Amino acid sequence: MAEIKIYTDGSSRGNPGPGGYGAVMLSGQHRKELSQGFRYTTNNRMELLSVIVALETIKKIGNTVIVYSDSKYVVDAVEKKWVFGWEKKGFKGKKNPDLWKRFLRVYPRNSVAFQWVRGHDGNTLNERCDSLAVDAATGADMMNDTVFELESGFTG
Repeated sequence: MAEIKIYTDGSSRGNPGPGGYGAVMLSGQHRKELSQGFRYTTNNRMELLSVIVALETIKKIGNTVIVYSDSKYVVDAVEKKWVFGWEKKGFKGKKNPDLWKRFLRVYPRNSVAFQWVRGHDGNTLNERCDSLAVDAATGADMMNDTVFELESGFTG
């Protein structure tokens, strides 16, 4: 199977506020960029959603995947295995259970490892993801982060 590298980032203009995610996926000679904006969300939701969408984009299972993220929230939750404890406790008292459950459905399809990278530190692909996320957060093609909007009482 292939080795796939995924760089991800999330952005929120206000927290909460308009947000977006960006991801760059690399496998051999292939490169794919993903991004989407949301009208009302948080930076952590966008950081996590960037990983989820990228993992969901992988068509075949059984690949070796390395996710590069500047989000300690996402990287530590998985690498330190916190999310698996949260799952056992039904995500009681944890933020973003809808997204963590979605992550846990796609995560086992491949052998996924996470690598934290310092944000805004000259890493070209991390900077590209940041640009994609910011552009999505400030663009016109905004989706609704329905679960978050309902939970927060946002009426837009």
